Amino acid sequence: MRMTDGVDGDELLRRIQRGRDRAAEEQRLWADRAQSLAAGEPERAREAAASARAYEAVWRVLDEIVRPGAHPVEAEGVRRVT
Repeated sequence: MRMTDGVDGDELLRRIQRGRDRAAEEQRLWADRAQSLAAGEPERAREAAASARAYEAVWRVLDEIVRPGAHPVEAEGVRRVT
């Protein structure tokens, strides 16, 4: 399949779900890595934690597409606009 080929809604949803699942897996891996590095290599632990947060953000965006409204906004000072 080429990038210019169209995809139907079901295929698009499957791709989004695969991306979401991959982002969740990567988030867990980076979070585990950050935890294991915390005691001995704090700088690398911070970098790993930043990667974990980035993958979590991707996961949340893709999950919102698949399951709208499933996650309430948790950040302080952020107001949900509907």
